[in-house]
Amino acid sequence: MKKTATVYQQTRRKHWDGVAREIDSMNSWGNYYHKRIAHVYKFLVAPGQRVIEFGCSTGDLLADLKPALGVGVDFSKEMLRHAYQRHPELNFIQCDIHDLCINNTFDVIILSDLVNDLWDVQTVFRQISRLSSNSTRIILNTYSRVWELPLKLAQRLEIRRPTLTQNWLTIQDITGLLDLADFEVIRHWGEVLWPLHLPLVSSFFNRIVAKIWPFHYFILTNFIIARRRPNSLPINRNTSVSVIVPARNEAGNIDNIFIRVPKMGRRTELVFVEGHSEDNTYEAIEKGMLEHPEQSCKLFRQSGTGKGDAVRLGFDRASGEILMILDADLTVSPEVLPRFYDTLCSGKGEFVNGVRLVYPMEEEAMRYLNLLGNKFFSLAFSWLLGQPIKDTLCGTKVLWKSDYEKIAKNRAYFGEFDPFGDFDLLFGATKLNLKIMEVPIRYGERKYGDTNIQRWKHGLLLLQMVMFALRRIKFV
Repeated sequence: MKKTATVYQQTRRKHWDGVAREIDSMNSWGNYYHKRIAHVYKFLVAPGQRVIEFGCSTGDLLADLKPALGVGVDFSKEMLRHAYQRHPELNFIQCDIHDLCINNTFDVIILSDLVNDLWDVQTVFRQISRLSSNSTRIILNTYSRVWELPLKLAQRLEIRRPTLTQNWLTIQDITGLLDLADFEVIRHWGEVLWPLHLPLVSSFFNRIVAKIWPFHYFILTNFIIARRRPNSLPINRNTSVSVIVPARNEAGNIDNIFIRVPKMGRRTELVFVEGHSEDNTYEAIEKGMLEHPEQSCKLFRQSGTGKGDAVRLGFDRASGEILMILDADLTVSPEVLPRFYDTLCSGKGEFVNGVRLVYPMEEEAMRYLNLLGNKFFSLAFSWLLGQPIKDTLCGTKVLWKSDYEKIAKNRAYFGEFDPFGDFDLLFGATKLNLKIMEVPIRYGERKYGDTNIQRWKHGLLLLQMVMFALRRIKFV
């Protein structure tokens, strides 16, 4: 077997060296596919990260990502000669991925159109595990078997670079191989239904039609994002927490917040953001702070409007390593917050979302039409974001402050569009490729005051969020 593998690798190396010598004179029609793939990667990988690409060829994709540190690895000496000439700002290493000689860790590891051409995929996944930390993202794309014959035809017509494709692996095959190497898949989807450039036609088919059932069964390449499986180690209880409490017309609930929010980590901070209340909410918070001097607490009065603005203010002013949102109406019990803490600190999730739709609710907790609306939007956003999102509008959301800072830094992509605050975080977590985990909670009745949700007005806003996500996430 070893001899066969060696012969195969030598054949591949000679083949790609030959391709490299003729690369500048090849038909340009096939370049549209590579530009489309680069466009997807630029959406997935923020600039300024430590990125390594295996099978980097001429380094064009790696350069497009504008990494702080970019390392390209290829076993073809001729390919790397072109790469050095085109992108002198990057680092290139001639090396066989089956036998790595690299020990650094990276933020992003890319295998673009490489898995089809590997001798031993499982060995490669084990090798790259050494280069990854808990926050590293493995991003790969690989040809779908549906395109085996069309790709061979394209190669004969010289509108595609010649290749020695050996493997035709399904999503399930790759997921299983990643699992054997202790990786877990965060999400996967298909790209490119029309690989040749035709004005308007290519964009329409690849941005929209390819994402719609049943056309996604005929896509050319499958994308997979994975991460290292979190270790089953004891949870670190020494992490500080900030609980952000947006409060508008909630004076009657303030005492219970001080009493019921549990202590988590080495320090639990309450961050109240009062929002133009018509009752004495602000004064009730001030009174609670005086009565509970042992509680680390901050109080701010928002200048803007809406829960989203209040959450952003609270997150910016919080000092904890973990950020939690607790709605001041206490329809979600503060006593469940340690479950969110454990889920985040264990690494099982990197963005933890509450779910009110699993357990039975108290009779007046949610109106029937609101429940139906939540069910519809959970299906819509699960499809849009590529991860199961059962309850988009549950107010309890938990994440690391370091991840929130990345979301805030990249907020320009989405803009400050969200009056609720939930979608700003969900969309941002998706853009960062965070593992979203949901924690079921029991949803209770409001004991004081009236809801701030306006069914029809906010329902229309939710539909706007769906359309926004279609344009900025799904139909990129």
